[in-house]
Amino acid sequence: MRRFITIASGAVLSCASATPVFAQSTVTLYGVLDNGFVYQNAGSNNSAIKAVPGGLFSTRYGLKGSEDIGGGLHVNFQLEQAFSGQTGAATDPTKAFNRLAFVGMSGGFGEVRLGLQNTPQYDVLQAAMDPSWVKSIASPMNNFNALIIRANNGISYYTPTFGGLNAKFMVALRDRTTATGNGIGLYNVVVQYVNGPLNVAAGYERGDEPSVGAGGSYSLAGGASAGPGAVLSVFNAGASYAIGANRIWLAYHTENLTNTPKYQQHDVYQISDSYQIDPFSLLSLMYGYLHDRTGKGNNAQQLGLLFEYSLSKSTELYTAAGFIQNKNLAAYTLSGTAYSGLAVTPGTNNRGIGVGLVHKF
Repeated sequence: MRRFITIASGAVLSCASATPVFAQSTVTLYGVLDNGFVYQNAGSNNSAIKAVPGGLFSTRYGLKGSEDIGGGLHVNFQLEQAFSGQTGAATDPTKAFNRLAFVGMSGGFGEVRLGLQNTPQYDVLQAAMDPSWVKSIASPMNNFNALIIRANNGISYYTPTFGGLNAKFMVALRDRTTATGNGIGLYNVVVQYVNGPLNVAAGYERGDEPSVGAGGSYSLAGGASAGPGAVLSVFNAGASYAIGANRIWLAYHTENLTNTPKYQQHDVYQISDSYQIDPFSLLSLMYGYLHDRTGKGNNAQQLGLLFEYSLSKSTELYTAAGFIQNKNLAAYTLSGTAYSGLAVTPGTNNRGIGVGLVHKF
């Protein structure tokens, strides 16, 4: 059960001809703690058992709030910082809030946000792509894909939902203190349709370094590194359909990452199934295939398994396992949501299993 810190305030303006006006605000302290350990093996003399933070969820705390200003309008804000649950150290000690720092307004028109924020691809679309929401070593999409997670100087607009259909738009402006040039450094659009058991979403994003990476963050796979001048273009699509206790998932990802030490151009196809064994137990099986479009045959495939057991509404135990087969110079590894996997010799298979405990407050 989430615990709420709520600040309620009323302001009364009175005079002979005025009606009392009341303004209400709420502020919520929240967080997620995820700690565990993992065993990985990526060939002879390359194995390890490690204590890890963030095997399924990134450990973080935050504040979010909303003020009702009348007329169906709300002013909203959110501040969020990531840290290691194993050491207590901030993920980025140079920033007070390295994940989220935005303010915005919402109403019948939808919602507008300004500041450091997640891209719609990361915030919304991943939930439609696989049962783990593209998290943990079990998810091929997590291990094979590049993505722009968040960016500074973001301006986003979320439409209302019409008949199950909605859209999210975001641009991020360059910051002259951290990047050359000006104008737009990132743009991202996501369209989603939800109707009963059906969930379908697709989105496109394009961003370049250093305008995004200097303030926001990339998630890269296969040993790639994004440096100055790198341009990442990504298209994602996902769909799922529930049949009783079962949900079937299909996902597609294509990307181009240019001007990097390790140029990436590939497609990823994934099929998954999740089964709600009982109200407390969820079992998910995921298979993904990566096709290298450079013509070098650096393909890969992964099989992943995720088991989640809810101890309460706020706490769960999980076990995640994965096996990756790399071909030729492919060197994809099994990475958790908030930690990197073992460095892999190109063409080497790797396997791993992790166990963790998550508590949300």
